[in-house]
Amino acid sequence: MKENYKNTLRNALMLCLGLILIVANDATAQRKKKNRKNKKGQTTPQKKKPRGGIKPYDKVITKAAKTDSGLFIYHKVKTKHYFEIPKQLLNKEMLIVSRISGITQGISFGGAGMKSRPQQVVRWQKVDNTILLRSVSYNSVANENDPIYKSVKSNNFEPIIMSFRLATISKDKQNYVIEISKLFTGDVAMIGPLSSAQKRRFGVRRLDKSRSMISGIKSYPKNIEVRHILTYTATKLPSNAITGSLSLEMNQSMILLPEKPMKPRYFDQRVGYFSVRQTLYNKDIHEAKRRQFITRWRLEPKDPEAFKRGELVEPIKPIVYYIGAGTPVKWRKYLKQGVEDWQKAFEKAGFKNAIIGKYAPTKKEDPEYSPEDVRYSVIRYVTNPIQNAMGPHVHDPRTGEILESDIIWYHNVMKLLRNWFFVQTAAINPDARNPQFSDELMGQLIRFVAAHEVGHTLGLPHNMGSSSAYPVDSLRSASFTKKMGTAPSIMDYARFNYIAQPGDKGVSLMPNIGIYDIYAIRWGYRPILDKTAEEERAVLNQWIKAKAGDKNYRFGRQMFGPRDPSAQTEDLGDDAVKASGYGIANLKRIMNNLVKWTYKEGENYETLQELYGQILGQWSRYMGHVATNVGGVYEYYKTADQKGDVYTHVPKAHQKKAMKFLIDQAFKTPKWMIRKDILAKVEADGIINRIRAAQVRVLKQLLDFSRLARLIENETLNGNQAYKMIDMCKDLRDGIWSEAKNGGKTGTYRRNLQRAHIEQLERLLTKEQAPVKNRALLSFMGYSKVDVSQSDIRPIARGELNQIKNLARRAANTSSDSMTRYHYQDVVARIEAILNPKSK
Repeated sequence: MKENYKNTLRNALMLCLGLILIVANDATAQRKKKNRKNKKGQTTPQKKKPRGGIKPYDKVITKAAKTDSGLFIYHKVKTKHYFEIPKQLLNKEMLIVSRISGITQGISFGGAGMKSRPQQVVRWQKVDNTILLRSVSYNSVANENDPIYKSVKSNNFEPIIMSFRLATISKDKQNYVIEISKLFTGDVAMIGPLSSAQKRRFGVRRLDKSRSMISGIKSYPKNIEVRHILTYTATKLPSNAITGSLSLEMNQSMILLPEKPMKPRYFDQRVGYFSVRQTLYNKDIHEAKRRQFITRWRLEPKDPEAFKRGELVEPIKPIVYYIGAGTPVKWRKYLKQGVEDWQKAFEKAGFKNAIIGKYAPTKKEDPEYSPEDVRYSVIRYVTNPIQNAMGPHVHDPRTGEILESDIIWYHNVMKLLRNWFFVQTAAINPDARNPQFSDELMGQLIRFVAAHEVGHTLGLPHNMGSSSAYPVDSLRSASFTKKMGTAPSIMDYARFNYIAQPGDKGVSLMPNIGIYDIYAIRWGYRPILDKTAEEERAVLNQWIKAKAGDKNYRFGRQMFGPRDPSAQTEDLGDDAVKASGYGIANLKRIMNNLVKWTYKEGENYETLQELYGQILGQWSRYMGHVATNVGGVYEYYKTADQKGDVYTHVPKAHQKKAMKFLIDQAFKTPKWMIRKDILAKVEADGIINRIRAAQVRVLKQLLDFSRLARLIENETLNGNQAYKMIDMCKDLRDGIWSEAKNGGKTGTYRRNLQRAHIEQLERLLTKEQAPVKNRALLSFMGYSKVDVSQSDIRPIARGELNQIKNLARRAANTSSDSMTRYHYQDVVARIEAILNPKSK
């Protein structure tokens, strides 16, 4: 059996081997047969085509191609998209600006037109048969002729964002062609719409490439614009959640940087400008030195000799803004006026006709015009419910030169203006006593906002310190406000004149281009001929020192949760306590007439409800303005050659005055807000929680860890001249718990406030200060760091809780009102649970 099995197996193997040899011989014979078939009858081995080779130009860019010429030549061949890059543009630096051009409602991006990423510098580079897209950084720089330059380059190696196989070369060998679809249909972090945090928030799982595509590419002389759609699968969408999809349209602008860089102007924190920062390495400097240049347009005199003689001259290239064709006709002239209001500022800088507003031309008037072309700056009217406008700009990171700017004007900014102007001026201004303003009034408000946004595009940030230059009572003067406006700078969030009272006839109500704005434009734009950027610095310093000490020329930076009460958003005048008192008096007048002034036959109470909420919101702003004085520190920028301190604490007497104002206006129940005639028309319930929430916001502001840290530091440095934390807490306790001290009945609103006070003291006793991980934001946020457990905060919080417990115990034993008695018994129990928590 075994022998038969072996023979059978041997025969089977021999058969298989024979079959393999037959197949192999047949394949060889076939190859030989093919090799013999040539024109000369000779046997020639067949050459195999190399995979991935460069194809002839006509095989790639066929007659079916749709072509657009500009910076690059763009071809669309069926479903493929090609860039034809001229050889001379390789290694040239370009900007990529990524904007969201189409969004889903409810996604909090700020709307269409918002940048999704900071602008990036890139270059295209050829390596063998590959084109690389590389990211370029200007964070660290050195002189190219300095040996240290090599080290800077080595330690800032340019990342490769993507590589592209060379598809073909133009017939004249001058252009390289690559297929670029993957750059715009993939999830490329550098140009994508979503950050990692946003992906987590929206439950994004992945990018669906089958639903991601390029929707259009247009090439212009200095830029290329790419529209593309990215679709993600997601699980936490605020709208259209049933689809499980998030589609966003992106616009990528690729902009060639100027061949000849503009002469930069050094930044100075005493004058407000946006800036670019670099770390400079130099063999003669003992440390890496930070340098900053302001962002500004390149304005150069057309006639330098006339400029030197002191004559006004036109610039070689003026700043021109086009009013977008989608703008309603009746608003166009006001937007144009808002642009050209800046001409008087540029005249002080030596230029005439430096900034011009134009209406967008039709195709017939100018076939070359396109709002996407980087050669044109446009005010774009966007039909979006966002109540805002924005003035971003694109700049050269090497020098700060502004290359282009598109102001985004959202339709609902008019609603925002209506609300502001109503609650801030209706008490004295009959024109504002109607929810539908006249076209002329709305046009003037549009002009004001347009001028503000244009200021941003000229390089100016918000100057929150400007409005504090004017004495409060001067804003009630017609002669003063007509000459000076309501603030020295339109770049402040000064809003409208809420200080003026009935009887202040002829007083101005809104800001305009002010004395600071004219000074800042002159400082940033007036040419200093025949000097290098470094040599200019001494001249610029003298210009600042010539205005030192005059608050009209002061720049006060913007901070969130500010510590400087003289540099706040949406305030007016030099004394927040006095200004807010006037403001509240006007709010009470408006509240008394609110039903009448919002009446419209056939309409429901939606406008009444909205403006009622706006009044409460304005009151809350006034409380915030005053609260900032408690634990406040003034910040006045100076250099070493100027006298005086940069930082000084708010005087003790003023802090105590601010505290008394808050006790009287915020913590004593603001009964004037509780209007039954209004509430019965706009809501079934909610006023108790509305008042509680408003008071708690003020309470949290006062008991903020940063504010308490500053109070402690002030006491440590200045002793009895300081308003101490322990005194502030006592004043707060006396104001909030007055009924417990005096034995009076405690109502609903006060009971809620007292419970909130206990909860805030518990937070001080048991919680830590929330850290801010981004160090650059620390100062911007008015953040003062404190180690709570090793500070005086917890001993004082514990002492306050014990004081309140004793007050509440006495009040519970003496009160004849049942609800008041129960409340104070509950207060005692709450505090004991806080001070003596049960061990777990």
